[in-house]
Amino acid sequence: MPTQAKREMIDAMVELLKKSDAVFITEYRGLSVAQITDCRRRIRQAGGEMKVCKNTLMRIALTECEMPQASEIDTGPNGYVMSYGDAAAVAKAIRDYGKEKGNEALVVKGAILGGKVLTKEQVFALADLPSKDQLIAQVVGTIAAPLRGLVTVLSGPQRGLVNALSQIKDKKDAA
Repeated sequence: MPTQAKREMIDAMVELLKKSDAVFITEYRGLSVAQITDCRRRIRQAGGEMKVCKNTLMRIALTECEMPQASEIDTGPNGYVMSYGDAAAVAKAIRDYGKEKGNEALVVKGAILGGKVLTKEQVFALADLPSKDQLIAQVVGTIAAPLRGLVTVLSGPQRGLVNALSQIKDKKDAA
């Protein structure tokens, strides 16, 4: 039976897990306090939150939220990064931070997304996707393209008439 402090930690993690759409599992061993603070700041800017929790307590919290266990990758000291909206942006923030010189100690182990456990390679593929805002802009651009073409076609005769009248005016001014 968990102690009261452990129960409170589990309850806090359950609340965070219920709000999140993805959980990234990272290993932070070898990073200084300043580096971890910088990493957390970048994750927060991307729409996520990094928490350090005992693996056993996180397993209990995942079970209570009916999420899959990632027992093959949740060994050692782990930082759990919860994403609250755009999982691709959070994955990109974690990947980019780990690639920077001096921050190689931050290792992405995997993730839990959509009821499935993702591998490190799948997390990096997710990080390569455009952000949610970019995808929305692409969809809007695709929807607007036919309308833009229609406006161009419909304005063609008026433009031709204006050009013809302008040339007639120029000829009369020259004569």
